[in-house]
Amino acid sequence: MAPLVAVVSSSRSRIFAHFLRLGPHQAASLQLHTGACCTAKNHYEVLVLGGGSGGITMATRMKRKVGAENVAIVEPSERHFYQPIWTLVGAGAKQLSVSGRATASVIPSGVEWIQDRVAELNPDKNCIRTDNGKEISYKYLIIALGIQLDYEKIKGLPEGFAYPKIGSNYSVKTVEKTWKALQDFKEGNAVFTFPNTPVKCAGAPQKIMYLSEAYFRKTGKRPKANIIFNTALGAIFGVKKYAAALQEIIRERDLTVNYKHNLIEVRADKQEAVFENLDKPGETQVISYEMLHVTPPMSPPDVLKTSPVADSAGWVDVDKETLQHKKYPNVFGIGDCTNLPTSKTAAAVAAQSGILDKTISLIMKNQKPTKKYDGYTSCPLVTGYNRVILAEFDYRAEPLETFPFDQSKERLSMYLMKADLMPFLYWNVMLRGYWGGPAFLRKLFHLGMS
Repeated sequence: MAPLVAVVSSSRSRIFAHFLRLGPHQAASLQLHTGACCTAKNHYEVLVLGGGSGGITMATRMKRKVGAENVAIVEPSERHFYQPIWTLVGAGAKQLSVSGRATASVIPSGVEWIQDRVAELNPDKNCIRTDNGKEISYKYLIIALGIQLDYEKIKGLPEGFAYPKIGSNYSVKTVEKTWKALQDFKEGNAVFTFPNTPVKCAGAPQKIMYLSEAYFRKTGKRPKANIIFNTALGAIFGVKKYAAALQEIIRERDLTVNYKHNLIEVRADKQEAVFENLDKPGETQVISYEMLHVTPPMSPPDVLKTSPVADSAGWVDVDKETLQHKKYPNVFGIGDCTNLPTSKTAAAVAAQSGILDKTISLIMKNQKPTKKYDGYTSCPLVTGYNRVILAEFDYRAEPLETFPFDQSKERLSMYLMKADLMPFLYWNVMLRGYWGGPAFLRKLFHLGMS
């Protein structure tokens, strides 16, 4: 295979090559690091709940405002993952090892890492309690607790993952099982699912379908593969422009899509998946599979569901333009745990972080927020091992595109951005608090064109 940089030949892709040419020493110099451990205090000016993409990004930004010693992150996990790359891991295009780093390495230097789980939020008293019983108070609280995977809501899971032929790109424990199931496929039904709940990265359930189809073609197995996408939704994608492009791909590649079909049971010992028809309550269908990719139901983290900061559905109840909590003015939310009416993606977190940074800055000065989040999110729809449709849109489900070309077309340049540029920017720019949304990429693009 030719070196990646050699493949990037168009003027629109030169900026990607510029970043990819950075050697290991240059890249290492951009990485975050944690300072020496110290005893956790009981009060912080800014307390961040969650050490995922939103939590780390906002802790970095807050460190610049109030000083590292006045910021803390509550996060139990030893490892931090760049999860968008798992789509490619499940298809054998990337190694799982490249997706994770030690949490200690991404905590902003000098910021306190409280390695514990949040057990209770008490915004009326400006404090939280951890699993270990520690009470921590704050002046400002940023909630970035992500989303919860509920495999157990499907009968037969998660224990069914002990069997072959079944995987899920949504968990570090099961993503490599997807690749194994893909490799072991001989003939029959390859089934892909989308649940009847909100999910993070709503395009991912169908991305692995397109990649699997491409793999079957490459290995000569396509004539013996019946590819089925059973989705609880009523459309293939929520933005008409990109939905039309995807429908054309589905037609050309002879893929079967069944709408309003929700996975309710996996009989892994028999290689059977049971679906309910959401349009006909009580009606179920059993499909035998040779390969099954499960997208689990998802929900807000349990600690939020009964918390005073949650709305009636359990999500953090924030103003959709400022990300400030609707009831508690010193509480803010970012990312998948919020009730923002947009897709839950890392790109959305990047855009939200820039807005939230400005919101908190003004709140700290006793001023009203002025910058408004428009719902920007992005979903690089991987349609093959070298093609991506880059979907970008806002609250109105209207395209909000970065580049001056039709992004509904499959492009190699967008695949290279997804597979190689975006992970680099995530680790070295976003987590360092310098990436506030699509404007950053526009600047890179114009720099590459100049």
